[in-house]
Amino acid sequence: MTALTKLNTSAHALLDTLTANGVDRVFVVPGESYLGVLDALSDFPEVDVVTCRHEGGASFMACADGKLTGRPGVVMVSRGPGATNAAIGLHAAQQDAVPLLLIVGQVPKKDLRREAFQEIDYQRMFGSIAKWVCEVTSPEALAEAAFKAMRVAVSGTPGPVVLVIPEDVQQQAVSQPAWTVPASSATQPDATGLAHVHALIAASNRPLIIAGGAFEAEGGRAALLTLAETFHIPVAVAFRRHDVFPNTHPLYAGNLDLANPADQLAAFESSDLILALGTRLGDVTTQGYTFPQHPRPSQRLVHCFADAHIVNQHFAADVGLVGDPIACARALSAMPAEGDRAAREAWAASLRGIHDRRAAWPVCTAADGVPFVNVVRALAEAATDDVMICLDAGTFAAPVYRHFPFVYPQRLMASQSGAMGYGTPAAIAAQLRYPAARVVCVIGDGGFMMTGNEMMAAAERQLPILFIVSNNNCYGSIRLHQARTYPGRYVGTNLASPDFVMMARAFGMQAEYVTQADEVDAAIQRGLTARMPYFIEVRTSLAAILPDGVDSIAGLRLRPNPA
Repeated sequence: MTALTKLNTSAHALLDTLTANGVDRVFVVPGESYLGVLDALSDFPEVDVVTCRHEGGASFMACADGKLTGRPGVVMVSRGPGATNAAIGLHAAQQDAVPLLLIVGQVPKKDLRREAFQEIDYQRMFGSIAKWVCEVTSPEALAEAAFKAMRVAVSGTPGPVVLVIPEDVQQQAVSQPAWTVPASSATQPDATGLAHVHALIAASNRPLIIAGGAFEAEGGRAALLTLAETFHIPVAVAFRRHDVFPNTHPLYAGNLDLANPADQLAAFESSDLILALGTRLGDVTTQGYTFPQHPRPSQRLVHCFADAHIVNQHFAADVGLVGDPIACARALSAMPAEGDRAAREAWAASLRGIHDRRAAWPVCTAADGVPFVNVVRALAEAATDDVMICLDAGTFAAPVYRHFPFVYPQRLMASQSGAMGYGTPAAIAAQLRYPAARVVCVIGDGGFMMTGNEMMAAAERQLPILFIVSNNNCYGSIRLHQARTYPGRYVGTNLASPDFVMMARAFGMQAEYVTQADEVDAAIQRGLTARMPYFIEVRTSLAAILPDGVDSIAGLRLRPNPA
């Protein structure tokens, strides 16, 4: 095959389309079913190819990259086992409303639907997760399918799309289009609806904004802040959207998550107007569809989202605005600031007081290890203005959600799906995308053993990521549920862990143990000032996260503290 022919294959047409639309990085686990695409990547030096150790890690990386850029993160995997492993990132992207493109190699087209080796019908497999699944059976259609995939992934509610490419439609000579997806104009909320919203705000003494992930887009945080300050409306952020509003601002009322205290929820419920902007009002944010009251809230409800499928999906809004929440916030901010300012100041102060009491750093000691809240406090006190906290799933994460005072450009990178194993891949993707930022991966011993091998990319590329592993030899979140529901019966949650520090050193990283509370501050300082990958294993307390009086270490196999 000549060089000229290589530059005109269907795989090249695919990559021409992706690069024309801003794709500059792909995350791959190689496979024989898409060798043609891998070969074509050789002719696209502008695309950074990140070779991963597991398809789950690769898809998490693409998910995090899509969240950071607003354009589809791209992951390439082989058929069958590769695609099934990658499904976790696809689900995470759907839950988080993140644009993602999963490219899957497939069996030859002559063998489709014949139960060939490693064949899967991906429409049936991914149809309820992905926004669109396309199996391309003609080389000439590959670029067109890629073009549509890029559009679908970012339209309406962003999400994942799947492009399935049989191995024998990747190398044929085809024309090389360079179609670009034009930037969509922000959908402007209806003027009549905006006037109605303005009237509701003017008549309200206890308004509350619930701010969602739509404000993570360019200009979104500034628009939200201006709206809140113009009308003096407190802001509660939706599930794991902490960084869309400065947590130190007097109008910050806290976050809606898995464990809000009763007094805070009662205060939120006493609001007389809820402005749900840029949030899907999912089950966690709404406390299992109980706040606001379902299906007809007790207070006035305004719901603004760019996707008509979302507005009024679960809650009957007094005003449902299908439009860009950022445009909505800007339009409202330009209107007169009417209403009882004194009443709102008192209302905002009461909500802020509840949040401050909840977010106050506790004083924790424990005999079985370091309470992880002490580590989070040291991290918060030493964090730079540009720190990006890439957080895995587990009880160790609770102090971050509750106490860490995020102020943008500080970022919280946490999966809406609650998937373990997200932290390490997200940190790799974040540091690659923002080389100058301070990226910190905070992860538990369980989640680290799922995708921790992806830290090889940090070692290979000398990415200055600080990895902090909380090791309590346990699946702590499930142990907590067991302790509450089936006390004393702890089947399946004990973990025997390797020596993580020795593992990190084998990867070529600087690494250290923390086994005592008085070692935390200095270790965090060393990790944050290192300009190469740095790894800290913290021997953490299980007792500190469990209900009082529970025998937290029964049955645990603890590795002795290092000398």
